[in-house]
Amino acid sequence: MRKMHPDQLGRLVEFNFPPQRIISLVPSQTELLFDLGVADRVVGITKFCVHPGEWANSKATVGGTKNLKFDVIEKLKPDLIIGNKEENYEEGIAQLAAKFPVWMSNITDWESAMQMIRSIGDLVGEHVRANSLVHVIQNKFNVQKKFSLLPTLYLIWKKPWMAAGGNTFIDAMLSKIGLANCVAQERYPELSLREIGELSPQAVLLSSEPFPFRQRHVEELQLILPAAKIVLVDGEMFSWYGSRLLMAPDYFSSLDLET
Repeated sequence: MRKMHPDQLGRLVEFNFPPQRIISLVPSQTELLFDLGVADRVVGITKFCVHPGEWANSKATVGGTKNLKFDVIEKLKPDLIIGNKEENYEEGIAQLAAKFPVWMSNITDWESAMQMIRSIGDLVGEHVRANSLVHVIQNKFNVQKKFSLLPTLYLIWKKPWMAAGGNTFIDAMLSKIGLANCVAQERYPELSLREIGELSPQAVLLSSEPFPFRQRHVEELQLILPAAKIVLVDGEMFSWYGSRLLMAPDYFSSLDLET
């Protein structure tokens, strides 16, 4: 049967329900589909969809999140494509939406992440499992010990240095675990080393993605911020907004950010 479902961009998406040939264009949402129990209905993923690991050899690869292979997608004949406003690109999504049902998420805070999980559960006919997943995630975060509003800088890129600012899911995650984001600008502002020094963060988190920070970058920044605690962190735990959130509280509790 046909079903209509609003996405997080306010678009009403019509598709065959329950969908049998799903393509996911977002790594965190790919993992969510696996945890919702619809592995047999996912036919295509991106090259960045690394969880679950076994899908890399069993699912068709439709390119990168911002470099889609339209010929491969057409051959897969999807009855539902699931993407994200930030991780995919507008022109590519518009091209796909002209031929296929495309449901888009838009994650900028905690509630939109929880709503995305519920919505994708509704899309694939697994609303009970999705609601249970949201309940478990929320309970895990509710009992997690919070940091004491430690002034924190979260860096995602080098050359130029870029930070996660307001109106991002990373910012929401920092706030959720009791860290105070030093960056007042929204989205992902570029920062000079001078500006980084002037922010005077007590903690600096160097993400494993999208830029692969290493120990040498810790040492480089330590010269600018000698009093700060600078640590390499797993970017998936801060930026993946699907079922990976089940693992995040234990990870955050393991972080030593006090100087």
